[in-house]
Amino acid sequence: MRRPRIPVLAFAADAVAVLVFAAIGRASHEEAGSVVGLLGTAAPFLVGTVAAWATPWVRAHPVGIKAGALVLAGSAVLGLLLRAAFTGRLPVSFAIVATVSLAVFLLGWRGIAALTSHLSRRRTSVR
Repeated sequence: MRRPRIPVLAFAADAVAVLVFAAIGRASHEEAGSVVGLLGTAAPFLVGTVAAWATPWVRAHPVGIKAGALVLAGSAVLGLLLRAAFTGRLPVSFAIVATVSLAVFLLGWRGIAALTSHLSRRRTSVR
C-alpha cells in the first residue's frame, strides 16, 4: 500500500471506531437509531479525535501504539469534557466505560495492524 494513503485510512479507522463506540452506547441504552442522534452522541469524541490528529506525532506515525494513545487521550479527555459541558454532568461510571471502550477500539485496530504487519514480514523473510 502506498505510504501517503496510510494516514487517511488510519484517520478513517479512528473515526469509525468512535462512531461504533457511540452506536454501541446508544444501543445499550435503547436510544433511537437515528443518524442525527448517533452523530450528536459521537460529536464530542470526534472533536477530540480530530484535535489529536492535529498533532504532528499522530500524523507522522498514525498506526503506532503511541499515536493510538494520543488519539485515545484526545478522544476520551476532550470528548468527556465537551460532553460534560453540554450535558452539565459526567458520571464517573460513564467516564470509565467510555475511556475503556475507546481504548479497545482505538488501540485494538492498531494492535491488529501491528500483528498482521509483523506476521507478514516474518512470512516474507522465511521464503
